Amino acid sequence: MTATTATRAHARLRPLGAANARWASGFWGDVHDRTRDVTIPQIWSSLSDPAVSPGLANFRIAAGLDAGEHSGPPFMDGDFYKWLEAAIARLETDPDPELAERLEQIAQLIASVQRPDGYLHTPTIISTRNHEDAIALADRFNFETYNLGHLITAGVRHYEVTGSTTLLDAARKAASFLEDLATNKPLELARSAICPSHYMAVIDLYRATGDEQYLRLSEAFIRVRDDFEGGDDNQDRVPVREQTVVAGHAVRANYLYAGLADLVAETGDTELEAVLELLWRDVVDTKLYITGGAGALYDGASPDGSPWQGDISRVHQAYGRAFQLPHTTAHNESCANIGLILWGERMLALTGDAAYADVIEQVAFNSLLSSISLAGSEYFYTNPLRQVRDLPYPLRRPGDTAMHPVPSPPPSDERLREPYLSCFCCPPNIARTLARFHERAASLGADGLYVHLYGGSALDVTAEDGRRLALSEDGGYPWGETVAFTVTAAVQDAGGQGLPLHLRIPGWVSGATLTVNGEDVPVTGPGTYTRVEREWQEGDVIALILPMPVRVLRAHRLAEEATNQVAVRRGPVVYCVESADLPEGVVLEQVALRRGAAFTPVETEVAGQRVVAIDTEAVILPRSDEDALYDDVADVPLTTTPVRLVPYFAWGNRGAGEMSVWLPLVW
Repeated sequence: MTATTATRAHARLRPLGAANARWASGFWGDVHDRTRDVTIPQIWSSLSDPAVSPGLANFRIAAGLDAGEHSGPPFMDGDFYKWLEAAIARLETDPDPELAERLEQIAQLIASVQRPDGYLHTPTIISTRNHEDAIALADRFNFETYNLGHLITAGVRHYEVTGSTTLLDAARKAASFLEDLATNKPLELARSAICPSHYMAVIDLYRATGDEQYLRLSEAFIRVRDDFEGGDDNQDRVPVREQTVVAGHAVRANYLYAGLADLVAETGDTELEAVLELLWRDVVDTKLYITGGAGALYDGASPDGSPWQGDISRVHQAYGRAFQLPHTTAHNESCANIGLILWGERMLALTGDAAYADVIEQVAFNSLLSSISLAGSEYFYTNPLRQVRDLPYPLRRPGDTAMHPVPSPPPSDERLREPYLSCFCCPPNIARTLARFHERAASLGADGLYVHLYGGSALDVTAEDGRRLALSEDGGYPWGETVAFTVTAAVQDAGGQGLPLHLRIPGWVSGATLTVNGEDVPVTGPGTYTRVEREWQEGDVIALILPMPVRVLRAHRLAEEATNQVAVRRGPVVYCVESADLPEGVVLEQVALRRGAAFTPVETEVAGQRVVAIDTEAVILPRSDEDALYDDVADVPLTTTPVRLVPYFAWGNRGAGEMSVWLPLVW
């Protein structure tokens, strides 16, 4: 099968699985290898070691194999399933009989814990086993539906990759439990439907089985949500079709809208699609960080300024108001950034609009990769755009729980990625996203092959009419300006017409050029796909040139924390300055950029990984009295010093220190 499913009747594009799209070399090939060799095994070593994590231990206790109490957050089951999905993806791209056997054993363990009615939540099951009172769905923050959604997704993927029905049967039972809730206990379902992974999951199950009851269940989820009087934090204060702005918990919002986009792909609901497009534009035009980070606020209240203080809904880890984009306190939970990729790729499939691929790339090269160390074994929960010393109040650190107040952390300039976080939702989410990142490289449409992302892909697709096109990418993207594809196989139709190729022209580029075997081909504008149609021959070379001048960007006038500041970007990569690259005696707040300064890209290494940094001359501002709330500006000559900017995703890999994406601009 050339695409992952025969459904998606109302989507223009179909995703490709590992048989048709791989990251075989280059930038993303290296990330794939690191994910396979380091990230997935490292997370398993944590989850399977009870001295580190209760992830596996909870299932063993629930199954009666070990004695004990439940430990860890209530959403740990779902995080375990996310790792399982990552390991299944690894099995698909890099077959491993030993891993396959381990995953089947884990699937059997999970299935053995499930209740006959399909409910599976290890805290409740362990309490019952220990003869303690435990009631399903007693507290919405037990995350039962979140856990069941990820169980269903993992079950579908396990079946698709291995053919085993062990976990698929568990997924079907879980969906039956959710269907019973939707039919007989809608209030309980609506109250518990936070972080709604189950919206995407039941569509996955529908696509894998062809059973329309799961499609109907997805529609029932919306009806149940719309009949529930909730709050902004969970996007259920306003019925879905009446929403005009994105508010509340960013992970929950992005998961919800991704699931709704899945539903539109199956039903063709144009009204719902228009709502999703409006909400997407609200995020991208007013609430998205330059790094692709999503969800600016730690804590707040919604709606702001409401006179009905007793009725407003607390929000946390949330989208704020338009242009409310703080730097130091930027939350940008790693799961929220991943959720934006999930939403964006579904909108891309629906519409074929390259603007969605632009955002996916923006997130991927910046906030997604910043969430994991260059070694592939440590993780961030939050992804700020500025890190400063001696912050006088605590911020939520990577290891802090996402739901409850926490003790004051160590000094903020010591915030580093950690190998295990007590709130472990992000690391396995990062792992599954990177393990399945080949699925974001390209898609197949009725009118040909669409290439969305560059960075070392190998593509091989066959259309329904038998036309085939196989490509191998080279060129060093995102550091090099040339993206070169070589045709490795091609089959034409009876008339000698090859499969059309659509290459994304990024929205950030200006002056892109394209040649095939050295002959110029017209290029469409930024933020589009350029169509190339010809009788392909093995050995044809397609060369796309994407100029990458260093760009100095400013923010909207209402993004007040970026007033009179600029950020530096080259190609899709956003840059920052770290204190590790500053001269001795110079601190972060002294560093400014001068208008018109020269920027020189230079190859270098950060923590052993090759990157392209940017060298420039920075202006050094006078130091102020650090104890004074306000201080006179010293009337002294400004000096300059060479400074190096590094990719944002590489920050924090050289020990504790300060960092900033945005820097003052001196005219």
